[in-house]
Amino acid sequence: MVSVIGVHGGLLDRFPAGAWMNRALTLRSGQCHVQRYMRPLLQRIERGELDTIRITTHTLPLDEAERGFELFKNKQDNCEKVVLEP
Repeated sequence: MVSVIGVHGGLLDRFPAGAWMNRALTLRSGQCHVQRYMRPLLQRIERGELDTIRITTHTLPLDEAERGFELFKNKQDNCEKVVLEP
């Protein structure tokens, strides 16, 4: 089963429907309530209750935000999640 959770980005182009069907995968999706959960999650991270190190692949200074976005957008350098530090 493949699950996609988050905020959709519009139309998907070049989706490999044949490969998905040949593998008999179940595809499920759902919207993420970002506005509802963002503040409580950030508070838990600040208190040390949640550790994001497992999902962080890149840590950059805030002034390199544009570079971080490009790394993530283009999946360069195996980028999964960028954390910006002030």
